[in-house]
Amino acid sequence: MVVGRVRLVGRDEELAAVTRLVRSAREGRSGAAVLRGDAGIGKSALLDAAAEAAEGMRVLRATGVGAESDLPFAALHMLLRPVLPAVGGLPDDQAHTLRSALGLTDGGGNGERYLVGLALLTLLSDLAAERPLLCLVDDAHWLDPASSDVLLFAARRLQAEGIAFLFAARDGFDAPGLDEVVPAALDRPTAAALLRERFPGLARDIRDRVLEESEGNPLALIELPAGLSEEQRAGRTAPPAAFPVRRRVLDTLGARIDRLPEATRLLLAVAAAEGTGELGVVLQAAQALGCAESDLDPADRVGLLTLSGVTVAFRHPLVRSAAYQACPPSKRLAVHRALAAVLDGDRRALQLAAAATGPDDGIARELEEAAERARARGALPSAVPFYERAADLSEDGAQRAHRLMRAAQSSVTVGRTERARDLAERADGLTSDPVLLAGTAMVLGTVEFERGVASKAAGLLIRRAEPVTRSDPALAHTLLVMAADNAWAAGDLPAVREAARLIRAVPPPGPPPGDEGAFLPPPGIAADSVAGLGELADDDLDAGLPRLAAVVDRARTEPPESLIVRLHLCSVALTIGDDETAMELAGADAAATCRRGLLGALPAALQFQAQGQLMTGRHRDAALSAEEARGFAHATGKVRTTARLSALEARAAAIAGDAERCREAAARSTGTAEADAAAACALGLLALTTGDADGAVRHLAEAADGPGRLTGLAVASSADLVEAAVLSGAERAEEDAARFAAWAQASGRPWARALALRCRALLETADRAGGLYAEALSIHEQGGRPFEQARTALLYGEWLRRRKRKGEARTHLRSSLREFERLGAGPWADRARAELRAAGDTTPERADGGTPASLLTPQELQIARMAAGGAGNREIASRLFLSHRTVEYHLYKAYPKLGVRTRTELSRLDLTDH
Repeated sequence: MVVGRVRLVGRDEELAAVTRLVRSAREGRSGAAVLRGDAGIGKSALLDAAAEAAEGMRVLRATGVGAESDLPFAALHMLLRPVLPAVGGLPDDQAHTLRSALGLTDGGGNGERYLVGLALLTLLSDLAAERPLLCLVDDAHWLDPASSDVLLFAARRLQAEGIAFLFAARDGFDAPGLDEVVPAALDRPTAAALLRERFPGLARDIRDRVLEESEGNPLALIELPAGLSEEQRAGRTAPPAAFPVRRRVLDTLGARIDRLPEATRLLLAVAAAEGTGELGVVLQAAQALGCAESDLDPADRVGLLTLSGVTVAFRHPLVRSAAYQACPPSKRLAVHRALAAVLDGDRRALQLAAAATGPDDGIARELEEAAERARARGALPSAVPFYERAADLSEDGAQRAHRLMRAAQSSVTVGRTERARDLAERADGLTSDPVLLAGTAMVLGTVEFERGVASKAAGLLIRRAEPVTRSDPALAHTLLVMAADNAWAAGDLPAVREAARLIRAVPPPGPPPGDEGAFLPPPGIAADSVAGLGELADDDLDAGLPRLAAVVDRARTEPPESLIVRLHLCSVALTIGDDETAMELAGADAAATCRRGLLGALPAALQFQAQGQLMTGRHRDAALSAEEARGFAHATGKVRTTARLSALEARAAAIAGDAERCREAAARSTGTAEADAAAACALGLLALTTGDADGAVRHLAEAADGPGRLTGLAVASSADLVEAAVLSGAERAEEDAARFAAWAQASGRPWARALALRCRALLETADRAGGLYAEALSIHEQGGRPFEQARTALLYGEWLRRRKRKGEARTHLRSSLREFERLGAGPWADRARAELRAAGDTTPERADGGTPASLLTPQELQIARMAAGGAGNREIASRLFLSHRTVEYHLYKAYPKLGVRTRTELSRLDLTDH
């Protein structure tokens, strides 16, 4: 098939997928896909075909280059080079961030790569407003990590801008969430037709041999015969022995290079090692090795490279590989030294490192400085290989360990947990410094938690905290807060107690130097929170719950600077059932992390916010927070946060009566005692919803008796367990009710005290139950957990109807029905409606109308609220990490649903989710 100037053979399906993507962008929709396959399978040709199909569109292109794979934002710079003047049209902060990332300004950037991603998204959206945009990225498996992160971030956030992203890559480029197009090997008839066209004089047996050895790879089909002599093509001389396709193509290209003059081969090696194709740099380095500009001509004549203005390009990435491999090792070192002599900055450091033959502190310092520059530019993923290579070249063991730890810290921050573990373990083996070992413990603890081994993480953090309790109290507090969180999630109560014991003995940390306060806890609050968890682990509810409540109250008025402690306190607030404070703290933290671009912490903040929203009856808000959290968790490698989000999804599905979704989400939420308990609670609520009391007891007892029994969801589900036990006749109802009553009394939470009374009513004689239900509803009015309040009203209404007090029953049943319908709790609403009919009510099958908020999708609602609050489209886009055109699209969809035409009218609506 021919598309413009591009001829494709056997690629009809792949071409159709590519052109659909381009057509959608031209029509105003956005999308992204990955072309994945082996070298030579035709990915680059499909990119060319996409470019040919993009008539009338702006096309931006970049190619991953192995020699540049450690240079921060090298590929991003290549992609944006034709449109760099447009950066000036961005909001000032985004323009500065993007210029800093691209090395176009001396001023330091924010240091957070997701702000670079937001700036990129805004720039591309602005460009697409002029005409649709196609971004093509070839050899994406060789992208520098910083470019890869921000390009994928932008590609995943596209919605309605008129932008198409197409990546071409071999294995090694991880792009979950994007569609994939996988070009297949050419079938034998198609491959044979291609050979007849390109090599009409090929002997039959040689043709059959090429067809067999090429395995349908188009590049191999062309290069294998091209690498043969005329005698071999004619079948008069035997061709070389068979190799795997890629190795064979490399060898064929190598043989063609070997036939070139020595100076040309050396010049090709310089171009391969330089990587960017800057002709002036290549020639300057090559001249130092005795080469001349004319030495390019033989390679140009045989089609191995092309010259275009001031750039030199290899015809195919495999030609670059072959040119570099054909150069003897001793000459490669000379090539890298020559390039280092004409380069500066990061590129000089990389060339020096490639030329190093042993430890060299001078080169190690240059690499470390390059790593720090990468961090400052928001290219944290690119800092990792700089630190690691600096460690390899360090002469001093302590310096080597320190640099490895910095590499490990950078790696875990960007979600590369397995690599972070390897780096931290290497650092561990090189040092006995307790402070450095504490640093690696924080990395290893995070890795173990993400792998689902939270108990192992807690033990390590505790062991590493003890040696620094006196020398570095602030660091010890941080380690013990992390240890307590891990132990709590794992249900490892002895470890919680040990963390509490140790933190009581740590002196309050003094004011931290410089900007380290963002990571270190303030005096008192960390110690009190961990001590309170220790008291809960000792079953001392009367001491632990009030202590934790005081800590959470203090956090509302004195929010700690430490990110680790702020997230810890969100978890503590949920543990003690203070949903409103958890939601408030987590919401503030989510906003702060967005402003600073610290998206690595955003998934946890959004997850805590979602849990608070779900518990306080803001189900639509919870769904939106969870959806955002899941996207950012996926992008930042937060596996355990994803599991926690699945537990929330399971609970929401159980309330809605969606059995299939509940079970699927519960299956994804396992991995720690906390997650296992949350999944069991959701399955227990689902069973109770469907009338399976025995199944409910089985699931809920698993949570109540297991290692996660003290976690927030497990404690609150005790009321479900009591109800299920009463319905099934299980003997444990009294014991579970008493245990929950003690927790409710010590916590002082109105919703908990009301549930304790509801449990008591289920266990009491019929005559006494009514007063208990009435008292419970009175306490419910103080606020908290509307789903539970509606269930109490339902139970009381059922109790009243059974006693023929139908007028009173209808009042409470109507109240419960309204709340169940607002919450989307379908089965519970059906039960309330059936009870109303039995009580003589003629309530319609469904309540009429709905709130304005109920008319919008979650994302439309979020954007409409911000617009109603006075935020402009670009401000909304910045806060939500979307393009302003996507914001415009969602408002365009929301206005007709709400019956408004202006922001003034929008601001008059009640868009709350309650």
